[in-house]
Amino acid sequence: MLIGVIADDFTGASDIANTLAKGAAPEGGLATAQFPGVPNSPAPAHIEAGVISLKSRTAPVEEAVSESLAALEWLLAQGCQQIIFKYCSTFDSTSEGNIGPVGQALALAMNARGVVVCPAFPTVGRTVYQGHLFVFDKLLNESGMQNHPLTPMTDPDIRRFLSLQTEWSVGHVAQAVVSAGSEAVAAALADDARRGNMFTVVDATSDQDLMTIGAALQDASLITGGSGIALGLPRNFIRKRLARGGDTTLDAQTGPDAILAGSCSGATREQVDLHASRQATYAIDVPDVMSGKVTADTLVAFIAENQGKQPLVYSSGTPEAVRKIQEKFGRDKVAATLDALFADTARQLIGNGYRKIVVAGGETSGAVAQAVADELGNPAMQIGPEIDPGIPVLKVGETDPVLLALKSGNFGAPDFFKKALSIMGADI
Repeated sequence: MLIGVIADDFTGASDIANTLAKGAAPEGGLATAQFPGVPNSPAPAHIEAGVISLKSRTAPVEEAVSESLAALEWLLAQGCQQIIFKYCSTFDSTSEGNIGPVGQALALAMNARGVVVCPAFPTVGRTVYQGHLFVFDKLLNESGMQNHPLTPMTDPDIRRFLSLQTEWSVGHVAQAVVSAGSEAVAAALADDARRGNMFTVVDATSDQDLMTIGAALQDASLITGGSGIALGLPRNFIRKRLARGGDTTLDAQTGPDAILAGSCSGATREQVDLHASRQATYAIDVPDVMSGKVTADTLVAFIAENQGKQPLVYSSGTPEAVRKIQEKFGRDKVAATLDALFADTARQLIGNGYRKIVVAGGETSGAVAQAVADELGNPAMQIGPEIDPGIPVLKVGETDPVLLALKSGNFGAPDFFKKALSIMGADI
């Protein structure tokens, strides 16, 4: 294995796995697999890039650090020459962590300094300029992320925000340096390392910037960022003839399908509204879930009754509605209860022969993907075709595989659900 990725949630893991598998023209990408948690056995020999999916984004800091170091140990044991700590392109975190503490622990373990911090993903509107993170034309704290129920982002200055999370100083490589080319970026990063900066925020406003940064990082042992930071990395190994690449084609699946949505982002709510105008949908009443009135049996029954109608069950709501429910029942209790509900629903669906499942929301995707992996013996997940930027189809298992699409809340076109099922083989 050449590149190892430690991702702090499941949708983010799929996102960067997709980037590594796809690569950039003309070279293409690497043979890539996604692993649900730290494996307890070696990776398949043909895998060139391995992505470990953790659920550490909202975990307690000590737990996130411990799990990430365990993932690092396994990846290094597979021979990885380069490690990426992958977090969301909206830098989802809090002032206490977890991005800074995890990044710091990895850097200390690898004796790395001047480590790149770049959450940019221009294809979906995430750019970094003068150290500030933008979502399309809005600063991060004006994009809706300030209303995130678990990791509200109220400061777009990545340097300042990261400085709250780590005891080490944070540097910056500006857009003008990136525009000057990869040698200029490499020199600036080396200068930052000599000055004692553990992290260096690097501006990127286009895919070409990411390719430039990727070339500058060909010898870097540790990198941090969103999935976009991986865009230029496969090329380094392919040009050195260390990698042969892989195939992202998958066979379509027959049988019933289901859509599970737990994200409250604006993009997901729009997708749910469009789907509801055409197909069968079930709005989950969260207080009824908390009281035990609505269970996985309820959701599975609705899905079964509406086969052929692309059935969707969702707990998405407006920021105001989510806030009221959290105030009544407690944020952590609501999140844990909904995660368990979607995981139990997925287990029942797999047991009932469902082999195409679309999931929206990072926490929901983590719960569902882990449940599916557990049901199928925790196999490596093969990266399939891209549905929308940053969202591939995942194949779990070999003899009777399940196809998954794990969508981060803010990702995907308005018709994402229909498009995903169509690519998986549903009769649309």
